Amino acid sequence: MKLIKNEKTVEGQAFREAAVEEITDDDKARFFRVVSVDLEPWQIEQVVTPTDIHVRQESLLAVHWHPEFVPMEHIRKRVDAMFPNRRDELLIPTQHNVLMSWGNHSGVEVDCFSSGFNRKVQLLLHFTNDKVRDAGVLKSMLAHTFKYRSGQLFEFMDTITKPDAERIGRAARATGADAALIDFVRVNVAKIQQLLDDNWTEVPRISVKNKLLRNWFDTMRQDLGDNTVDRIQAYLKAVKTLVKEGFNLSFFYRASEIIEEVRGLGGCVVIPHPEQFWPILLRNYDVDGIEVWNPQSLEYTEFLISVVNEQNERRRHSERDMLVFMGDDCHMGEKTKPLDQQDEEKAAREIGYQPAWDDLSIRKKLILNHMGRKATIKEYTERLAG
Repeated sequence: MKLIKNEKTVEGQAFREAAVEEITDDDKARFFRVVSVDLEPWQIEQVVTPTDIHVRQESLLAVHWHPEFVPMEHIRKRVDAMFPNRRDELLIPTQHNVLMSWGNHSGVEVDCFSSGFNRKVQLLLHFTNDKVRDAGVLKSMLAHTFKYRSGQLFEFMDTITKPDAERIGRAARATGADAALIDFVRVNVAKIQQLLDDNWTEVPRISVKNKLLRNWFDTMRQDLGDNTVDRIQAYLKAVKTLVKEGFNLSFFYRASEIIEEVRGLGGCVVIPHPEQFWPILLRNYDVDGIEVWNPQSLEYTEFLISVVNEQNERRRHSERDMLVFMGDDCHMGEKTKPLDQQDEEKAAREIGYQPAWDDLSIRKKLILNHMGRKATIKEYTERLAG
């Protein structure tokens, strides 16, 4: 009688065969591929060639997007191709904890701490370039906060390789990861740690973040298959979530400290995807607007528009209105990956593509409250210049 091996048996055998502790030449090649920020011609072609072209969109507002390691010249070509007939525009990049510029404006998405409800939150900071040319204190604050992502990567890796039995057990139970998968991940993460140490001076700092582990295992899809790599990624995500939960929040500057520094420089502040941390709306922070729609936050757009409207009605005549924003939250690095390794949801995000502005129900709500993309561009540009 012929024995039929089930998928897990075959997978377990593949893990055991591949879980070689010694770092091979293939491992070294894989490592330098995943940390590289140099683009091959095919990657540039993917970046500059959009999937869709929005010929009827004349106003372009994009103040929440991440260039990552993609040069602005390539991003500009993509934007030009996507929106060939735009007339009004305001584009400001918001790299995580790194100030970057586009045209006359600079921006950043900063991680910070809200003491009111004891959570890490994020703020979008926007400026005209001249206001941050000599912003030494803000740049030092951002440089400190930037280390959070690399620091968390090292804790993430230590949790897997030491290992932290409690966290590993919880992640395994949550995802159904078996011993063979856990050991395979441990061996590979140990290789990444060693390769980072051996090549530290050559590794771009932007590559030293949690995504490094995801990208490493994504390159194995051709050998292990999508189902197996998806199981690995689910396990990694569960471990990462536990690491984030345990991260010491005292590392971050308070949101109020960040806002105070921004206001001192004459900059503006927007709360991104508040659905991920609702209580921030109750803190009454001195901000210019709220992001009411985001590819990750789709459910409460009309409610958030009402929140903005109610806050504006309660404001004194001398106070400026809260503005409505929508964020595409596009990560350009995703568009440099082979198509079969891209995160489908993230890859679909585009700079300036916010379909909620044109949703009939949402548009009706915006009109009633004297809000809209063109109005926000005009008002926010004036505030930034003021």
